[in-house]
Amino acid sequence: RIIPAIATTTALVTGLICLELYKIVGSARRDLKLEDLKNGFCNLAIPFMTLSEPQPPATTKAILKGKEWSWSAWDSLDIMDKGDLTLQELLDFLESEYKLEISMLSYGVSILFSFFANPKKVAERKKMKMSELVQSISKKELPSDQLFLVLEVIANDIESEEEVELPYLKLRIR
Repeated sequence: RIIPAIATTTALVTGLICLELYKIVGSARRDLKLEDLKNGFCNLAIPFMTLSEPQPPATTKAILKGKEWSWSAWDSLDIMDKGDLTLQELLDFLESEYKLEISMLSYGVSILFSFFANPKKVAERKKMKMSELVQSISKKELPSDQLFLVLEVIANDIESEEEVELPYLKLRIR
């Protein structure tokens, strides 16, 4: 009895996804609004199906570069035109461009930089390219087709010395 249930559920979910896909493919990206899309909930055991409008993601606000800035979980701070920077170059860029003092930088579960780390290790790491640093710390090779590093940042505003919440940092390395 499980095979017909799996086939029915798969067909239902695929159909709902295709309906939403038609909306995305059939309209210009800028014309598509969040209200045009739907979340679907189905329970075939009782037969129940409902569609609802998705909610926009929560936004976070902070003051960066003297201006109020807001972002959601869907956003990232993109550094696209600098190439594979060294850790020192990245820290200097964030300090000069965004007036941020980085207290911790991580890639997944690997901490690449922290203010409390051994100063000798920090000095060694600051000379390394970000791709080399990630491979060295995580002990995993980066795939040759990976273009970006997605980093998590904990930073303080240089002027106010307050901690600033930031979205992910997306660094283009190739």
